[in-house]
Amino acid sequence: MSVLTPSRPVLARHGWVQAVAVVLAGLVAMGVLAALGLWAAGAADLPDGAFPRVVAATVVTAVGGTIELSGDAGGLAESDAGLTVIPLSVTLTGALVLAAGFLRPLRHRAVASIRELAGWAARIAVLWLAALLALSFAARQTFSLSLSDLGADELGDLGDLGDLFGVSFEVGFTTDVPATVFFGLLWLAGVLVLALLVARGAPLPGRLLRFQESVRPAAYAMVVMLLAWVALGAVVGVVVAATRGHAAETFAVILLGLPNVVWLALTLGLGATWNGRVDGPFGLPMPHVLDEVLRGEEVAALNLRTLAEHDGRVWWLVAVDALLLLVAAFVMARRSPARMRPWEHPLHLATALALTVLMICLVGRVSAEYGLSVLGIGDLGGDLGGEVFLRPELWAAVGLALAWGLVAGLVASLLALRVRHRGEVTTHAEG
Repeated sequence: MSVLTPSRPVLARHGWVQAVAVVLAGLVAMGVLAALGLWAAGAADLPDGAFPRVVAATVVTAVGGTIELSGDAGGLAESDAGLTVIPLSVTLTGALVLAAGFLRPLRHRAVASIRELAGWAARIAVLWLAALLALSFAARQTFSLSLSDLGADELGDLGDLGDLFGVSFEVGFTTDVPATVFFGLLWLAGVLVLALLVARGAPLPGRLLRFQESVRPAAYAMVVMLLAWVALGAVVGVVVAATRGHAAETFAVILLGLPNVVWLALTLGLGATWNGRVDGPFGLPMPHVLDEVLRGEEVAALNLRTLAEHDGRVWWLVAVDALLLLVAAFVMARRSPARMRPWEHPLHLATALALTVLMICLVGRVSAEYGLSVLGIGDLGGDLGGEVFLRPELWAAVGLALAWGLVAGLVASLLALRVRHRGEVTTHAEG
């Protein structure tokens, strides 16, 4: 007669081979999504085989790196350009893949030492650093253009003048390597820390276990809410592409910047105001009501009131925010321990929502300027230049998020009395 003893769980290894797989998976996912989005936007037709370099530049900006635009129009002309925007669809995809790969070997345990977690994260960071350097040196390109390439009909007499003097210019982009390495590593650290905060099954050092009950339910609820906004936006985008035309443009926005649009809508539904301007031949890609509000004035306010003047349906954003916050409150109540005091739910959810809105305001900014003048004509503006920018009224948005979070947290405290909490064991008395 043999005695069966419970076997110890086999823990997944997390050495250099596994770290290579995690980093490669993240890069491939980001690169494929960026390539598809840029292809839908028409970037595959760029001259000089620039498409792979533009894809690399997109991945660089997605992780917080800095791309510098340059222009050289010779002695008879001058050019100026700048661009700051994060393609958050690519960012979100990379974050989800890297977080999943980081957490996978750490499953089936409640506790892990600081040394183990730091060693596993360091392996990924070293390889990520190498990837950032490779992307930084790959994301460089220069294009040679003449004024006639911009279209004679748009330039008129200025185009004839440029052709007369043989004016041509070079435009291109390059990577700020130190800034890219710094912000890319900072982004990776944020992703890994957030993964540990959100994932219920992720082990923590023993000294930090007492914080998981207060932090993890609210952090997980915010991630659910953000992903719900993205899923809702994807459904709306597909419907728009199928029914209203401009399918390529719509899919380019979905693949490159869907969170930029839907998380902006989240803050607007809370009552936040963004200030911006659209000037020149280019503008914000979608939805077009944003372009209508921001175009023409020096600085225009973008909020529910100004949007409603063009499309009254924007008031539905308030209802969507309320509904998804109720879902987040339920998720937090479901995952919180039953012993949590009622006043803690509003405090935790308000803090989490305020930090979430702060993050959106920091990464959702848009800034672009471009211009060309020939012999002083054009003045870096008119048909040859323009400006697009969008920035939030930051602390007002955070304050509104605190207020909404307190109200939703009160709902969560009521729900906590009525829902079965995650991990509870019900007992039945035997009669």
